[in-house]
Amino acid sequence: MKVTVCIGSSCHIKGSRQVVEQLQYLISKYNLTDKVELAGTFCMGKCQQGVCVTVNEEFFSVSPEGVEEFFNNNILKKV
Repeated sequence: MKVTVCIGSSCHIKGSRQVVEQLQYLISKYNLTDKVELAGTFCMGKCQQGVCVTVNEEFFSVSPEGVEEFFNNNILKKV
């Protein structure tokens, strides 16, 4: 599974660094480092929608406060 987080300027302002750090922690906590590839990318072209994240090309808007719920529903349940 590939999870990509936008680290462009708009998403950075909205908390992409915190999103990345929390995803790194959760991936490690659940021992998924061999099953989940976490990557960064610059602008996904949806700057108005918050921190842009894709999971295997499916788009999500994730806030730093919503990372754990996003992780549980869209990563943990699917690996």
